Amino acid sequence: MVTTQASFSRDNLTENPERIRELSRQVSEMGEWFHNIDLNGVLTAPNHFLGDFPNVKWKSIAPALPLDLGGASVLDIGCNGGFHSIALKKRGAGRVLGLDVDDRYLQQARFAAQVLGLEIEFAKCSVYDVDSISGQFDYVLFMGVFYHLRYPLYALDKVIKKVKGCLVFQTMVRGALTSPDLRDDYHFWNTEVFARPDFPCMYFIEKKYAGDPTNWWIPNHGAMEAMLRSAGLEIRAHPEQETWICAPTQVTKEDGRYILDHELAGTL
Repeated sequence: MVTTQASFSRDNLTENPERIRELSRQVSEMGEWFHNIDLNGVLTAPNHFLGDFPNVKWKSIAPALPLDLGGASVLDIGCNGGFHSIALKKRGAGRVLGLDVDDRYLQQARFAAQVLGLEIEFAKCSVYDVDSISGQFDYVLFMGVFYHLRYPLYALDKVIKKVKGCLVFQTMVRGALTSPDLRDDYHFWNTEVFARPDFPCMYFIEKKYAGDPTNWWIPNHGAMEAMLRSAGLEIRAHPEQETWICAPTQVTKEDGRYILDHELAGTL
């Protein structure tokens, strides 16, 4: 059943318990939600194993972004149920485009935006195809996706092509939680450095982690910061343990071509 936005306004829900039951029913029929979103008093995932997720993390990230986005464009890669797209739209963003490959998540995101009366676009698109989208965006969110990818750095290099102003990046992190001071080069026979717990590394998950077969690569802190810099990004803020706010400063070479283009051409 398709319900109009006005039917589920906060005032209507407060005045009519039947509308609350109807909205709750529709939320439940869409399957399990990974984003707990407040739909005018009805929560989509009130029993999430991580608590009030992703708001529990967003509380630390949100202060690093402007309260008023002034019509800025936003690309939310791996938008899931739409929590972050909704949060930035509420801050005054103009065009907001959320991408995901999961039809259930996209259905949930569209429903949430409709109930809240927010004009947000959602489309099915892989991160590996994100560079086919025309134009760049003032804010690009790439959150909770990196460690689910078999080819994470390749994906990051593609994402960077869409960043006009700011990249909000988040990934699961395991191992050492600090970045070491490293030399520019090491002798071939220096193997001791690899035994350091804080040396940049990625943990490869062959089978499952946390019951999820799509958890492929999990970086430690040093590796994640090194990869962000290697991709030509400048780290501007680190608001919480798994999140970085970055700006594209060296994402292209002298000829104006992106790092990924040089890598694929063998000219990097």
